Amino acid sequence: MTIRAEHELHRRRFGRNLGVGLALLALAAVVFGLTIVKVETGGSLEAFDHSYRPGLAERAGERR
Repeated sequence: MTIRAEHELHRRRFGRNLGVGLALLALAAVVFGLTIVKVETGGSLEAFDHSYRPGLAERAGERR
């Protein structure tokens, strides 16, 4: 039979680890939510890659 007393340091460390884990989970949820909204609204999914994009040229012509 082993006697194990939990030290205060372990409880504080667990609390900090839990806080960091929840913060990371919240960040992942926000990024996931923004991604879902972007895909569902059908916004432009083209990336900026220094090349000609006809979709942007057509939209720019419509504003004039």
